[in-house]
Amino acid sequence: MSTYDYQLSNVALSTHSQNELALLGFMPCHRQATHPWLALIDLSQAVAEDVTDILKANPAKNQIAVLKPEQTDIATTAMQQGVQDYLLHPIDEAQVQSLFRRLRRLEQPDNELVVASATSRQLLMLAHRAASTEASVLLTGESGTGKEPVARYIHRHSNRADKPFIAVNCAAIPESILESILFGHVKGAFTGASCDQAGKFEMANGGTILLDEIGEMPILLQAKLLRVLQEREVERVGGHQSIALDIRVIAATNRDLRQAVKQGDFREDLFYRLDVLPLKITPLRDRREDILPLAAHFLKRYQPIQTDNCFLSEAAKQLLLAHDWPGNVRELENTIQRALIMRRGLALQAAELGIASESHHCVVAQSNSESGLKASKKQAEFQYIIDTLKRFNGHRSHSADSLGMTTRALRYKLAQMREQGIDIDKVLADKGQAA
Repeated sequence: MSTYDYQLSNVALSTHSQNELALLGFMPCHRQATHPWLALIDLSQAVAEDVTDILKANPAKNQIAVLKPEQTDIATTAMQQGVQDYLLHPIDEAQVQSLFRRLRRLEQPDNELVVASATSRQLLMLAHRAASTEASVLLTGESGTGKEPVARYIHRHSNRADKPFIAVNCAAIPESILESILFGHVKGAFTGASCDQAGKFEMANGGTILLDEIGEMPILLQAKLLRVLQEREVERVGGHQSIALDIRVIAATNRDLRQAVKQGDFREDLFYRLDVLPLKITPLRDRREDILPLAAHFLKRYQPIQTDNCFLSEAAKQLLLAHDWPGNVRELENTIQRALIMRRGLALQAAELGIASESHHCVVAQSNSESGLKASKKQAEFQYIIDTLKRFNGHRSHSADSLGMTTRALRYKLAQMREQGIDIDKVLADKGQAA
């Protein structure tokens, strides 16, 4: 059994508690130890201004704060500084053991999630907590940050792991059929409904449903979704029979739903129904320690079978670390796939990554992983959208009208462009400066 060392900083654990931890593979280390696996740090007497210095004086792979129940401001500050979790005075020994076990599970390799930065480890800790509950989870973050993998992680570590996980992209499905896709329909409910069809909620019954891009759901359908979540039952379109649901709901969005509520684009009651456990996923540019481990993960995933292990040259690594990744993890994944196609040897070179320069004169680079005709068509479409946005000074509604699409469809197109590495905001800002 692997052992993990921990350090106590002005925190006392009983001999019985330490013996129990030792049986689980957790061993105390000397106060002078450098960078142990975990440090329990007492912040019960600290003020907010001292938190940073105290944490720096107690470096560890995992930092756990010990606080008084009323120290909510200190808890917030500590979490912002990278503390993975906290315990409250008086310390409950059973909670200590549970916390240590959760942290140890983070050491186990995961095929879906790669975490190296303190920010990502903290997110994973919160995801573990969410998995142990039945509460609704709202995942927020920019497009491509990895919201669906986090949702799948929560499902895999929940009591519903052996039941279905169903993901629905609310932005990718036409509004006219979204209700039927979600809730199902009966034969004859509408033209073309030749037989009864279960919806995604029924398919996920007993398990977890992910409502991705929930912010793009039409306002009228939001009311029906709210009723399903409140009543825990669904009626198929055109039907009258209620079907009981036992389901975990995870929603995800790249929009600010609070702002959408203020603007009347999202129902306030639905927002609070979904926002029980909010988890915000940080952009990749703000957790650069994750970039190279993620790149190595994608290299392993997409490397051709029966090929010697490919690796990144030092110049390629530096380029990956320097890039801002407007498309986040999905852009990085696409970049590694493209480099594997373009490589001339085992070492992937910087030029083979295909990362666009800071100049945006050529906004969209043709992808070598696609056929020339398909790539050219997509390039022309993206360029036309960019030109239209520039004509209307970035105004989404006016641009969508000119393009002959809904603002919802335009947002989806822009998300696709970001995934290809196109920094929309920077392109429009450059146009404004040129003017």
